[in-house]
Amino acid sequence: MLIDTHCHLDFADFAAERDAIVSRAHEAGVRQMVTISTRVRKLDGLLALTEQYPSVFCSVGTHPNNAGEELDIQTEDLVRLANAHEKIVAIGEAGLDYFYDTQTPADQKTGLIRHIAAARETGLPLVIHSRSADEDMGEILTAESGKGAFPFILHCFSSGAELARIGVELGGYVSFSGILTFPKSEDLRAIAKTVPLDRLLVETDAPYLAPKRWRGKRNEPSYVVNTAEVLAECMDVSYEEIARITTENAFRIFSKMPGL
Repeated sequence: MLIDTHCHLDFADFAAERDAIVSRAHEAGVRQMVTISTRVRKLDGLLALTEQYPSVFCSVGTHPNNAGEELDIQTEDLVRLANAHEKIVAIGEAGLDYFYDTQTPADQKTGLIRHIAAARETGLPLVIHSRSADEDMGEILTAESGKGAFPFILHCFSSGAELARIGVELGGYVSFSGILTFPKSEDLRAIAKTVPLDRLLVETDAPYLAPKRWRGKRNEPSYVVNTAEVLAECMDVSYEEIARITTENAFRIFSKMPGL
């Protein structure tokens, strides 16, 4: 059994065949999925999906590339929404994205710190997006952890070894996507080998970043199998073992999500 800890089932890419996509995930052994919020104001759509599909859960939060649109949303709003719905199992995704540079660093940092506070208060994991922002992200995680621990996931990890080290030392989890399978991702596979087994997660970030076996196609939750296969090779364990480990880790960090 696997869990796709990060996908975007509400995106229009899936609208025409969402039932089939969820069915294919189940057939591939992907028993549960977490569809991740990018705008709090679109939460109703995510909740509707979780009601339609018992195996789908969601988060609440604002993606850093939308940070400036939702600066009116405060920590208490995130906490209230997260506590009001049993299928909201995480905060985020929030973070820093200096690659696209669509929002000011100040707005992104404001949003990130509010989301950290919500994760700290609710005990739900913060799903962190970090791209081309390793230094600032490491500093913020370290400083905020000093104010009180909070659970978090470095999602779709493609950063450097130092951020992985900081994340693990602070108690975070590291989630690998299809990027891990790409031929030119030798450095990322080397970083994966340094992550303790009990901090590993797998995800698709679907519809983006289809793993090597399906490269060039629209990604979907069933494809997380290929990422898990490559992660098993990295960690020198069997596929069955990495499936067991990452599933146990997912239930531990997503503590609100019921096991099967």
